[in-house]
Amino acid sequence: MEELNTMDSQRRVAMVTGAGSGIGRAVTLALHAAGYSVILAGRNIARLEETAAIADRAGPSMLTVPADVSQPDSVDQLFLKTRETFGRLDLLFNNAGMSAPAIPIEDLTFAQWSEVVNVNLTGAFLCAQGAIRIMKSQQQRGGRIINNGSISAHAPRPYSAAYTATKHAITGLTRSISLDGRPYNIACGQIDIGNAQTDMMTKIEKGALQPNGETRPEPTMDVKHVADAVLYMASLPLEANVQFMTVMATRMPFIGRG
Repeated sequence: MEELNTMDSQRRVAMVTGAGSGIGRAVTLALHAAGYSVILAGRNIARLEETAAIADRAGPSMLTVPADVSQPDSVDQLFLKTRETFGRLDLLFNNAGMSAPAIPIEDLTFAQWSEVVNVNLTGAFLCAQGAIRIMKSQQQRGGRIINNGSISAHAPRPYSAAYTATKHAITGLTRSISLDGRPYNIACGQIDIGNAQTDMMTKIEKGALQPNGETRPEPTMDVKHVADAVLYMASLPLEANVQFMTVMATRMPFIGRG
């Protein structure tokens, strides 16, 4: 879906990776409703089109771009299309991610490990690079990057070595971007999310493996609360930044878990 109008140059422009479902879809729709023109990026163009179709067609522009964030050439094309279409980028929500099968670490294959690292960590790095290049060079220099961390950036679930390692690494990437972006008016923050209601979380509600070996259901929260939190982070002037935010289902096992 590609809808452009004469107001583009006056609108704030946001990019959401992994915009075809779950948290990415919810954040995309919230940003669009708040007045952002939005670039929807992801590997499944049909899902991106579904997200775009939900939005108010009378609102700002939406641009769907198929992209694999783990591939440098694909990311380059994504940001080239962004620059050509809008001429600027005010916000990147680095959201694309995946997990490996929940199996013992010694059974995790190199291919499974590599795929998670390439999408969750390398993908966030490549997209941050593309965003920073635009934000440093545009008029009204600067912008904001929000990285999707996780409760797993603090504490792992059983059998989650690849996912947990990448989410811990996202915290280091967030801090480095924050530091290196300072001279250019580029702010970077991280939102750590726990048990938002998405398709990926349906199994959590039915039962999740706990550190003591039991399997039991876990509380979840409406994904709208995540979108609202991202929208708040994005709404701040660039002189202010939410460095880290945790939004989670209140009764999920995190504080004291394990």
